[in-house]
Formats: sequence, structure tokens, C-alpha cells
Amino acid sequence: MQTQNVFKAGNSNVVAIPKHLARELGIKAGQKVFVDKTPDGEAIIVRKVSKNKSARKLKNVSSDFKKWWEIFIKENAEILDELAVR
Repeated sequence: MQTQNVFKAGNSNVVAIPKHLARELGIKAGQKVFVDKTPDGEAIIVRKVSKNKSARKLKNVSSDFKKWWEIFIKENAEILDELAVR
């Protein structure tokens, strides 16, 4: 375990991910991650966003719908990311 300082970046509080952990987890600069807290509120969870996450969730739908969905997400990714931030 390593102690890190929390610092300000714009309106956010930031904690650096130590190099050895980033390498071990395969997290690279610019990559998207999910950030959440544990149910007891005592820890922060950082989880990589899987590139094939949407494909894994669509197990019980037709292949035509899967293709449409993947195209829709790809074509509208920038808009959907902006809406998610709001």
C-alpha cells in the first residue's frame, strides 16, 4: 500500500495511480475508468471500462439488433459521453 496526496485539478480532486499498479492493471493514460465507492463508503473502486462491455450485456437479443446497437453507440459515442457528464 502506498500513501498518495489528493490534489486539485479544475473542480475535481485527483489521486494519482502509482505506476506499478497502473502497469499491473493495464490502465493507460487517457483510458476511461469507472470510479465508485464501496457500499460502506470507506474505499474508492477504480475499474477499467471494457471495450466489449455493450456486446456482453446483449446476450438475449437478435444479432440484427446487436449490430444496430454497436453502430449506434460508435456513431454517437461523443454525444453520449457528453450527456453522461451532465
